[in-house]
Amino acid sequence: MKKIKTLMIAAIALVGFQTVNAQAKTAHVDVNELMSKMPAVLDAQNQLKKLSDTYTAEYKTMVEEYQGKLKKYDTEASTVTDAVNQTRQQEVQDMAKRISDYQETAQKDLQKKESDLMKPITDKVKASIQKVGKLKGYQYVINASDLLLADGPDLTADIKKDLGF
Repeated sequence: MKKIKTLMIAAIALVGFQTVNAQAKTAHVDVNELMSKMPAVLDAQNQLKKLSDTYTAEYKTMVEEYQGKLKKYDTEASTVTDAVNQTRQQEVQDMAKRISDYQETAQKDLQKKESDLMKPITDKVKASIQKVGKLKGYQYVINASDLLLADGPDLTADIKKDLGF
């Protein structure tokens, strides 16, 4: 008798838990659409493009200088002493290392700049999603790009309005 009573309580609790879960309100938002059309994101992308173009131009100049010296040294190698050739070889190796280091540093700088520019924007979007979701009475707001079926309420327009665009 005691086992039956325990089983009945467990079954009632399980059904009650499933009912509570079924009643959770869920909506979705297309974060990719929000981010791709946000003026702040577009400004950040423009800043990153300018910085990237600057790094690319400097890198290209360094490579052209390297290739020019390499060509010059190759053509003059037979007419100069071994000591000069060794010095030139060391200079070319140093230049190659500087170019490699520059490329690595530029890449890290771009990643840091992107992070610095995008973090406040993503924080603002996340806060807006939470605000609108709570105002509309949703317990869960899911990114639409992660869903196979997004048939429920879409908060994207409401969040755009909250963000001011």
